[in-house]
This record gives sequence, C-alpha cells and structure tokens, in this order.
Amino acid sequence: MMTAMVEPGELYRRHADELVRYATALVGPDDAADVVVDAVMASLQSPGWSDVRNQRAYLYRAVLHRAASMRRSDARRAARELRVAVPASVPPAGSSVDAQRALAGLSHQQRAVVFLTYWDDQTPAQIAALLGVGEGTVRKQLARAREQLRRTLQ
Repeated sequence: MMTAMVEPGELYRRHADELVRYATALVGPDDAADVVVDAVMASLQSPGWSDVRNQRAYLYRAVLHRAASMRRSDARRAARELRVAVPASVPPAGSSVDAQRALAGLSHQQRAVVFLTYWDDQTPAQIAALLGVGEGTVRKQLARAREQLRRTLQ
C-alpha cells in the first residue's frame, strides 16, 4: 500500500492515537507518548524517509524499535542502581503474578503481536505487513507468547 507524502504535523495527527495505544502495550502508559514522539521524529529525520512507501507500517516498526531500545536502556540503568542499592525489604514469598507483569515478561515482538491481535483485532497478514515480517513469524510469536503467558499465569 503506497502512502502519499503528507506534512509532518498531519502525519502525526493521523497516526498518533493508534501509535500511542500500540506503544502503551509495549512500554506502559507512562512512557508511551514519549516513545511515539521519539519514533516519529527519528523517522522524519531519517535520510530515507522520502522513499518510504508505507509510512504507517514504517512508524509501527519505529515505535517497536524505540520501545525495545528504551527497555534495554531501562534494564541497564536498573542493573546499575541495583548494584549500589541496599534492599529495603524482601518481597513476600508467593506473591501473585498479574496479567500486566506477565505481558511485561514477553519479548517486544511478542507483546506487539499480542496487542495487535487481541486489542487491535488485526489478522496475521495485517500484522506481518505492519511489522515487516512474515505471517509465519507472526503466528510463531503469537503461539510462543500464548504459551509463556499460560505458564506464567498458572
């Protein structure tokens, strides 16, 4: 699907809501808007942006990559803080695992596929086109995500 070039502000207005919903599934509500803004700005500044045929799909992939980058950065920061922190208390044994924590344990691609499948009602073909992967990859990631969620939530 070819998308006509649009003015950056219009492009953002056109896709912001859906991208923020998507980013929320990847990084949570506190960071979703920042991830989207960073991804859109980086996309618009990319030297190849003018050659992008499907801007919407490109933006979805940019959000996925920015979310993964943010998560890696947060993990590195948390590890540094943990090395110097003194634990205030030990969490109680047998604490229950909720769905949000279970989803957080999935890879970014698995969370993206779960979100687009269950919250955005997209087919594997549509998801594959958005993420720039094959349908088989989408189906495999969804199956792995379901299995991991099943194990985590039991």
